Amino acid sequence: MTHRRPRHRRRAIARAVGSAGALALALGVGMTPAMAAGKTSDRPAATGFSPDQPDRPDQPHPNTPWAPENDEVPLHHKALHPEGLTSGRTAPSGLQLNMPAPTGHYSVGMVGLHLVDTSRTDPYVPGGRSRELMVTLWYPATATSGHYQAPWMPSISGARYLNTHGMSPQQVTLPKTAGYVLAPVKTSLGKLPVLLYSTGLHSDRAQGTALAQDLASRGYLVVTVDHTHDANEVQFPGNRLEVNTMPAGAHSSDTLKVRAADIKFVINQLGQIGRGGNPDAGHAALPAGLAQSVDMSRIGMFGWSLGGGAVDTAMQLDKRIGAGANLDGQFFGTAPSKDLDRPFMLFSSGTHNRNNDSSWRTLWSHLKGYRVDVKLHGAAHLSFCDQEWMAPQEAGLLGLSQAQLQQQYGTIDPNRAVAVQRAYLAAFFDQELRHRHSTLLDGPDNKYPEISFVR
Repeated sequence: MTHRRPRHRRRAIARAVGSAGALALALGVGMTPAMAAGKTSDRPAATGFSPDQPDRPDQPHPNTPWAPENDEVPLHHKALHPEGLTSGRTAPSGLQLNMPAPTGHYSVGMVGLHLVDTSRTDPYVPGGRSRELMVTLWYPATATSGHYQAPWMPSISGARYLNTHGMSPQQVTLPKTAGYVLAPVKTSLGKLPVLLYSTGLHSDRAQGTALAQDLASRGYLVVTVDHTHDANEVQFPGNRLEVNTMPAGAHSSDTLKVRAADIKFVINQLGQIGRGGNPDAGHAALPAGLAQSVDMSRIGMFGWSLGGGAVDTAMQLDKRIGAGANLDGQFFGTAPSKDLDRPFMLFSSGTHNRNNDSSWRTLWSHLKGYRVDVKLHGAAHLSFCDQEWMAPQEAGLLGLSQAQLQQQYGTIDPNRAVAVQRAYLAAFFDQELRHRHSTLLDGPDNKYPEISFVR
């Protein structure tokens, strides 16, 4: 017998799950010139070059970039023919993808919100449309029984993701998250410090799920943000899909300004929730206890790749962001040349840091508050997104060798990469937003030999 959820419940779930997109294993997706999230070389390139800055000889050799040309497209897939993914391979029966479980003490709840900024027009579409965003709130929850466990992607985006990869829902089942839709907030914890997440270029907020839900399990309210029409796709209520419409030749510095304005707007909407309001465009239900759980006095931000570059720009725009962390992202524009008196973490892959990224050196010299620069050895640029743990699980079906995986995701064990990132991100934000000093940030630790400090 087939059981169907009541219609109003299905609507609430669809709204809560929100957007996702075709992600890092997508095939055949082109790169818009100038929109690289970190690759510049010693000569202009047809793709992966940002006109924000001139060619710089201090960058890595173009054949060994520390970042991909597009956060959505690993380079090794350019050598694969799309038809090869659907022929000549034997798929495991019913491959079930699994996410790393959160490590904190608390269960996790989640809700998606559709936000409309009527004060701004969307810069990526004609017609003067108001800027629209989809965000997901992750938080420590209680009484999760009877609440739906949210999938990593909603059904439409999930099917698109699989089809793009030459897979089908009959072959692969995408994972469930740890987030229970609309579960009540654990109000016994009091007001929760807030963290905002910005993802890579043409990526979407689903790529930060493993980190976001872990931080939520440790007692944070984490808001993952989709930057509409910069993201490859964003799914809105009513199954409306908005795709990437960024113009060719757009400057990364301009993209970061749009993202920073998005973040400031989202923070304003959190303030509205804290005052008992409901900013969702459709007035969708909010989790019980959310209004009294938003701490507007303790706000941090982290991001991966171009989203990491957006952290500094957003902090310059909005002083309410009290601490920031950049996961392996290059900075663009004038923001890194301005003094910043709030705590900042630079967290890099094994082949990227201040020694080969002048934007990091520039920012470092302008950080006037607490600053820390750590390197994750064995990691690659894509190690900081959810594809780190997904790609190895899909490798057999996609016909990827271990060498191809290591080319894009590094040599570090995927589970270990996630565990180390979680530990150091939590240590940084615990120290700066909760005033809980962590010895992990004092220097090398025997428990985490993969981490070195760049002094």
